[in-house]
Amino acid sequence: MAPDLRHSHVPRIAEAFDLGTDGRLSDGPVASGRIGSIWRLETDRGSWAVKQVEDADADEVASLLAGAAFQEAAFAAAVPTPALRRARDGSVITEIDEIHLRVYAWVDLEGPRLDLDARRLGELVATLHCVDHAGTQGVHPWYTEPVGAARWTELLGSLRAAGAPFGEELGALVPDLVALERYLGGAPRALRTCHRDLWADNVRRTRDGRLCVFDFDNAGLADPSQELALVMVEFAGNDPARARMIQEAHAATGGPATIEGPGDFAMVIAQLSHIVEEGCRRWLASTDDAARRDNEAWVREFIDRPLTPGLIERLLDG
Repeated sequence: MAPDLRHSHVPRIAEAFDLGTDGRLSDGPVASGRIGSIWRLETDRGSWAVKQVEDADADEVASLLAGAAFQEAAFAAAVPTPALRRARDGSVITEIDEIHLRVYAWVDLEGPRLDLDARRLGELVATLHCVDHAGTQGVHPWYTEPVGAARWTELLGSLRAAGAPFGEELGALVPDLVALERYLGGAPRALRTCHRDLWADNVRRTRDGRLCVFDFDNAGLADPSQELALVMVEFAGNDPARARMIQEAHAATGGPATIEGPGDFAMVIAQLSHIVEEGCRRWLASTDDAARRDNEAWVREFIDRPLTPGLIERLLDG
């Protein structure tokens, strides 16, 4: 594991990314992402988010670079997203003392919330879907393939044997997950580079009330209609009226996505299934109570707001 950033790294970070002088680094990470931690750096030229990249393999680095290119294209197309700061040599990732870093303009964000303005959400997603960008990351099984009944049976058996406190609750929901997986495997109506991670963690309100989308690390090819369905599930839930407002705003802003049937929910079905599977796998592999609590919370996000065939039917009827 790479060492953490220190205040002594500030002059070289500022020099590498041309950030000015008189820098002050936060005393520790202010947030963490899929790969690495986020630190805040203040200089005489502004505030910056310094993202420390930890233990990324070649495929993950390629994904980060592809996501950065899409984020730059989105920023140029007026999508509300933090500006990427390239190093003086044009690179996205720079190494300092074996620490790999990326830098973005700092944006003051509120915490994740599900009650963001529905119309503004639809407008934001439409603007993102209209970005003219040919990415390098193709379709990924995480967004398209089922976990499968056999794997769910194996997981539930392991969870019950290990005394997982959420095992019975999850077991009651697995039949719905298996039933939903029948909607996977169909051909997408369209493919374009999408964000592919538009959960409430990554679409937030700024301190001045605007919306902001960030963390493009998973960007790649997907069906924009399926991504819009994911946004409906996350931010509308059981409220068909909010889902309809998201769709109407998306269409009014020129977005290409249309929701026509259960198959348009394939992406969110696959993602949630894989997220829950990964949370269970990590819980089983945890070696201390803190890790088990963290991974249980991950699984309980789904248990508390499950995706079911009935929910999809309500959203479609709305």
